[in-house]
Amino acid sequence: PPVMLVELLFQAACVSLLLSSGQARGYPGKKKPGSFAVERRRVGPHVCFPGSGSGCCPGWMLSPGSGKCTLPLCSFGCGSGSCIAPNLCACPDGEQGITCPDPPGTCGEYGCDLSCNHGGCQEVARVCPVGFSMAETPNGVRCTDIDECRSGACEGPCVNTEGGFVCQCGSGRELSTDRRSCRDMDECQATPCQHRCENSVGSYRCSCRPGYQLHGNRHSCQ
Repeated sequence: PPVMLVELLFQAACVSLLLSSGQARGYPGKKKPGSFAVERRRVGPHVCFPGSGSGCCPGWMLSPGSGKCTLPLCSFGCGSGSCIAPNLCACPDGEQGITCPDPPGTCGEYGCDLSCNHGGCQEVARVCPVGFSMAETPNGVRCTDIDECRSGACEGPCVNTEGGFVCQCGSGRELSTDRRSCRDMDECQATPCQHRCENSVGSYRCSCRPGYQLHGNRHSCQ
């Protein structure tokens, strides 16, 4: 029995020696314990893979000033709050969460549309182009054309168009520079008379020099 005990002890020593030598052979390919932590401290916080891309850990990005991974990213946006850690917002009401609720009543009576950019979304009040207004339709709230002619936008006849209107004037009148009111048109500028032309409101009258008389067409002289 003592001999067998010695043999067992010898075998155990051999196995221990083999295991330790095997670990020693595999060890040189690895970094020493703690060396990665030392390297992270040297290049800045939140660095996962130095030398490959930005090197920032997920949820962080490079700060433009220092070039270190110190800016947190909030995938859902923080609204009126601020991003203090990956997907963690500090909100104006003192609460913290993955996002901040928008203050009520910012969108008016026609509701909001979502505007999203860089992973964050915010609600934007719905607006219509000039000449259109929001109206409730069977298909929901829509922008509909405003009939400006109902409000007496023109001095003369009014023609409504999509998003606008056009004013017109009767015979012998033309639109003023404001495109709404009418003024008398000076027909004599077009020289309709052979000799002399006298403009009047909405019309004109031709006359002839001495020795001539007005023809029956009321324009030429003979």
